[in-house]
Amino acid sequence: MAKITLNENKELVEKIKAGLERKGGYCPCRIEKNEDTKCICKEFREQINDPNFEGYCHCLLYYKSND
Repeated sequence: MAKITLNENKELVEKIKAGLERKGGYCPCRIEKNEDTKCICKEFREQINDPNFEGYCHCLLYYKSND
């Protein structure tokens, strides 16, 4: 079963969370603001559903492990 956790780098997590707050919950790494870039973004939701994917989301906030 997949497990989603925050990045272990607490400083990076704080920077990303501040960016999310500034952008109203949209990925701070993306220019567009739409439903696909609202955190948790469409790209990572699809990766979560992929049983072969293990790794970070685009902005490195979340990590999916296949434990």
